[in-house]
Amino acid sequence: MQALRVLALLEGLSLIALLFIAMPLKYSYGMPEAVKIVGQTHGILFLLFNAALFYHVSRGHLSDSRAFLGLLCSFVPFGTFWFKAKYLKVEDSLTD
Repeated sequence: MQALRVLALLEGLSLIALLFIAMPLKYSYGMPEAVKIVGQTHGILFLLFNAALFYHVSRGHLSDSRAFLGLLCSFVPFGTFWFKAKYLKVEDSLTD
């Protein structure tokens, strides 16, 4: 579950970097490569987060409903931050 928490955090941070660093660089300074690099990184982290959700459901670490909520949160901007704070608490994984 630690990896899922880290991926949730990284996926959310990559969206912040995309919106508040890469997009201004592209449109204000004519640097489209910033969006390409950060956008691809964000896409990979999005896929890894959802793959980790599937992994933890298949191992019985997460319920189907919690994983589905995680999937939905991954489509909502900054939803992974909320999902991590609400459902991926450190004390929940002490039994892992």
